[in-house]
Amino acid sequence: MRILYITIGCAKNEVDTDRMRALLTTAGFGEATDVEQADAVIVNTCSFLESATAESIETTLTLAEEIAQGVRSVPIVMCGCVPSRYADEGLADELPEIAAFVRHDEEDGIVEVMRSVLGLEIAPCAPCGVLRTVEGASAFIKISDGCNRFCSFCAIPYIRGRYASRPLDELLAEARALLEGGVRELVLIGQDTGIWGSDFDTPSSLAELLRAMDAVAAPYGAWIRVLYLQPEGMTDELIAAIRDLPCVLPYIDIPIQHCSERILKRMNRKGSPQQLRELFARLRAEIPGMVLRSTAMAGFPGETDEDAEELEQFLVEQSFDYCSVFAFSPEDGTYAAKLDGQVPEDVKLERTQRLIDIAEQSGFSATASHVGEVCNVIIDGVEQDGDGFELIGHTWFQAPDSDGVVHIEEGEASVGDIVRVELIDSFCYEMVGRIITEG
Repeated sequence: MRILYITIGCAKNEVDTDRMRALLTTAGFGEATDVEQADAVIVNTCSFLESATAESIETTLTLAEEIAQGVRSVPIVMCGCVPSRYADEGLADELPEIAAFVRHDEEDGIVEVMRSVLGLEIAPCAPCGVLRTVEGASAFIKISDGCNRFCSFCAIPYIRGRYASRPLDELLAEARALLEGGVRELVLIGQDTGIWGSDFDTPSSLAELLRAMDAVAAPYGAWIRVLYLQPEGMTDELIAAIRDLPCVLPYIDIPIQHCSERILKRMNRKGSPQQLRELFARLRAEIPGMVLRSTAMAGFPGETDEDAEELEQFLVEQSFDYCSVFAFSPEDGTYAAKLDGQVPEDVKLERTQRLIDIAEQSGFSATASHVGEVCNVIIDGVEQDGDGFELIGHTWFQAPDSDGVVHIEEGEASVGDIVRVELIDSFCYEMVGRIITEG
């Protein structure tokens, strides 16, 4: 029996899909590359924003229509955030095309679910250890799930539950298995990576995890990248770990959402413009050459023209290497959806575009500043370029699946190789390079 896997949403969902794929592969299931080959389909959904929920459902219904037109019986199983968020709201009645719904905390039982929907004998599954199917040179490792912050605009705590760190031994075993399988970049992710370990009976810290990960990665010459840090999580210990550990990249991802103290308070977040300035100044001073990524939100309820301009000026001043920009979305069940002062859609979109323009101006300039450097590049794939092909990779200041890539026009390498590349040009967030032979 072959399963087609479709993932919608962030890297954390990709990790969850990979876990289910590994469980099913171990249980004897194969993988299909399209619906015509498939005996069943798993759609791992996202519900972080209303638009993501709509995309998840639309993708599933389009798939169901394709299956019906093909006059085949191919059950569809919906997993992840949509079932987790709306399971108690009659999903089965609203989506009769779906054979089964699996919440995020039920995904380890995916083998029994698939056997059931396919009419196979239900047999006990042997306990599974570290299971991943990653084939590329970069791999995401989810170090925690859930969130305790309850930002007023975010539904994640209601979808994923309270914050839960994964045990250190489990994470190190997963890292070793990935490195032994050829992975050369470990990207640590979670809803709030900076507080990893704080919920243990004997509290630990992300800095301690990084030190342990660095020891595991060092023999392979691998990179370690951390995403989704919050400003309050940048402790002295963590800053020192990022600065001093050789395998940990000087790449810091800190979503600010806004800089106005009043708006941050309405978001149920902490901070002020001065506190954020001091934090970023300290990071730049203590970690020279560091790359900074952030996130900004436009049009939060109660945001005035003055608040919007303050955020614009803050982004100009800080000139982040990368900054994602989102328009506020009133999500069902969140406190912010009921706040007074909802910003009209046209105003929200205008403010969003101004922030995007600022972010791109800073980001394109930051990317261009690397022209002339020689650095290591992980080869991620091959793309057709006109009449020929070019290698595609990424370097230390480009997070996989988030930032730009390096287009390599000269030189030969295989996917998964780490090569020395001279960066000779840039366009937008993309770099152009050529492989060089040193010595």
